[in-house]
Amino acid sequence: AKGEHQCLASLPDAGSGVEDMEFSWDEYLEDTGAVAAPHGSFKHVDTSLQNGFAPGMKLEVAVKSDQNTYWVATIITTCGQLLLLRYDGYGEDRKADFWCDIMTADLHPIGWCEQNEKVLKVPEGIKDKIPDQEEFLQQVLKGACSAPANLLEGLHRGKNPLDLIAPGSRLELQNSRDALEAWIVNVVENVGGRLKMRYEGLEDSDKFDQWIFYLDPFLHQVGWATQNGYNLQPPLGTSKLNPEEGKEEEEESSVPTDLFKDKPVIGVHSFSEGMKLEAVDPTAPFVISPATVLKVYNEKYFMIEIDDLRPERATSQSYICHVNSAGIFPVQWSLKNGVHLSPPPGYPGQDFDWADYLKQCGAEAAPQSCFPSLTSDHGFKENMKLEAVNPVDPEEVCIATVTKLRDSYLWLQLEGSKKPIPDCIVSVESMNIFPVGWCETNGYQLRPPCKAIGISCVPFAVASWTVHDGLKNQELNSSDSVVINGKYCCPKIYFNHRCFSGPYLNKGRIAELPQSVGPGNCVLVLKEVLTLLINAAYKPSRVLRELQLDEEAAWHGHGETLKAKYKGKSYRATVEVVRTADRVADFCRKTCIKLECCPNLFGPQMVLDKCSENCSVLTKTKYTHYYGKRKNKRIGRPPGGHKKRSSTSVDNTPAGSPQGSGGEEEDDQDEVDEESLSEDSTSEQQDELLEESEVSEKKSLSSSPTQSELSHSLTQDQDKRKRKLRTFSFSDDENKPPSPKEIKIEVAEKLQLDSNPLEWSVADVVRFLKSTDCAPLARIFLDQEIDGQALLLLTLPTVQECMDLKLGPAIKLCHHIERVKLAFYQQFAN
Repeated sequence: AKGEHQCLASLPDAGSGVEDMEFSWDEYLEDTGAVAAPHGSFKHVDTSLQNGFAPGMKLEVAVKSDQNTYWVATIITTCGQLLLLRYDGYGEDRKADFWCDIMTADLHPIGWCEQNEKVLKVPEGIKDKIPDQEEFLQQVLKGACSAPANLLEGLHRGKNPLDLIAPGSRLELQNSRDALEAWIVNVVENVGGRLKMRYEGLEDSDKFDQWIFYLDPFLHQVGWATQNGYNLQPPLGTSKLNPEEGKEEEEESSVPTDLFKDKPVIGVHSFSEGMKLEAVDPTAPFVISPATVLKVYNEKYFMIEIDDLRPERATSQSYICHVNSAGIFPVQWSLKNGVHLSPPPGYPGQDFDWADYLKQCGAEAAPQSCFPSLTSDHGFKENMKLEAVNPVDPEEVCIATVTKLRDSYLWLQLEGSKKPIPDCIVSVESMNIFPVGWCETNGYQLRPPCKAIGISCVPFAVASWTVHDGLKNQELNSSDSVVINGKYCCPKIYFNHRCFSGPYLNKGRIAELPQSVGPGNCVLVLKEVLTLLINAAYKPSRVLRELQLDEEAAWHGHGETLKAKYKGKSYRATVEVVRTADRVADFCRKTCIKLECCPNLFGPQMVLDKCSENCSVLTKTKYTHYYGKRKNKRIGRPPGGHKKRSSTSVDNTPAGSPQGSGGEEEDDQDEVDEESLSEDSTSEQQDELLEESEVSEKKSLSSSPTQSELSHSLTQDQDKRKRKLRTFSFSDDENKPPSPKEIKIEVAEKLQLDSNPLEWSVADVVRFLKSTDCAPLARIFLDQEIDGQALLLLTLPTVQECMDLKLGPAIKLCHHIERVKLAFYQQFAN
């Protein structure tokens, strides 16, 4: 843009070795201070993990006491290839429930015993409750749903149905340009349900390969087109294929018949030809544009075209939709949600007005009733992290950050893509987004973030998309460099070594810093500058504290997590960083003043000979008078500014340094300062979890006199900490859990749970344990990452073996585990 900076950044290509970098989500989330989007927000992934068994299904199971007889059992719950079963006849009595492994247990579908002349016999424990076996079986099996036979026997036994879509499997895919046509596709690769498919007849060419999740509404079993009256025709551009070839083996397919039972059902739409709406082009999902309903095929499908008013346009961007298609909105949706609507190419002026446009086109807007209601219960929040498919290069799955959220749509910034792209607009129900760790779980390469000195991969590029013979072929311009949007382009930041470096920064280390950093993305450049300054301090933890964002302060920029190491410990804090170029100079100046150094020590201006602040002639006292902090006491300072100089305190200022202020920071003062930061260590997240659990435990103690005193003390302590600290500091010694001798908690036999243990995270399990007399064992559960599902599978032998516990503590722990199991059966098993 005119008058704005433009930065050129070299970008890594396919051969840059980015794929070879080791990437850890845990470290990345810790370094960025971000959180992962909740796993439950990805419904398609949850569906793909289901094993085909469901609570309520019935099967015939060998009786434990007599392996030659069988009895009907009902599935209570499932956990991977484990089933929790209950023999029919026990009613609501859960004491005889038992777990079994699909792969090893003697399990069969209903009717198997009759077919194989096996004996159905009531187990001894309920023999008195069932006087007439035949009558009882008729009652319980009436309308019952049997467990699928193909999952209990043969090659499919114990397998996730999704794994049965193997390379070579044949499916039918509807044409993206003509909803009434479909063609056979062969599965080339199956990555956790995400299928790479190739049109049949093009086995030697990957030119038209597509990646589609197996639950996509346009993907069907072989034979679907013929059964539903659609044409089995190869798409345009593949006309050399013989339509008869796709019909010869129509009935042959290794894909199970019930694989698509969870696929979204396409409803009836009410769109008419010529209606106007707002839409996101799925081939370039970066902007919202005016669009037109170009054609209505039937009650299920219609075609949309992105408006283009240029008379010389060579191609049109059109695609098939149904009533639940993502990326279609009523007129004025962008305006109501505060997002930009991109005017059609060729539209006169930039101020687009829907009323004028509809009048100019002589068209009507699609009514609100044409669009389904959008979900708001999705769990996503801004700045959350996830994994997402690159729409320009579907082979890539990248780290994604939610930068904006409107209704049920996310704006995602992708990191590490071979060619940078703008923020992508996706639905929260998109099958091209995945939870953190999905790639690693499925053995697929996640594109790691680019890490360069001074700049990083920048989230903006100019792309071109072409339509080849009716099939969409996407590619980026082949330039090796990309223009960064000038608004977010940080100019070069200079370190002016001759300027006064203040009481916190070491003059010698400042002189060793590079002359400049940048240019590049504002957040990335400024984050690197601050990191260099922290590392150049006498006491990095103190500088980090000075830079830390006050909770009470107004939030004007972008929060970034920075780290500091001092005296063998690591600390981290959230620091505010500006995002736009016009605020960089002011940010640098204010940060310098905050650190009590010359306002020109670093910034976009290079100091050549003489500093404009004349800082070299000022003494430390005079300089502090002009630029030092003159404000109220900071949180965390000792009351009244009282300082006690330690006899062991030494001067940390290097010999010959003109700024003898580094050693004036007393040890006890430094300890107070460090308390306001989050202490970081190899077990930092675990310590945070234990701290949180301990507070939760103490709050939940019943009100015996001892506990009341403890609660009162805890409240006072928390009040003091809130007044003194901005974030928690963590120390095992400070926060070690009270021993059972100090606090005795009366454990009620009947446990009332607030949430389903099957859904408990590791943190939830730790919190529960901290509320019992087994609190000291919480660390073991944390280290071994035992969540709710794993907790419910624990037995006494397992606890003794895996946790290396003696019999006494193991029995005590298993008592609490059994209480959870019992409460689970009573409250949630149905």
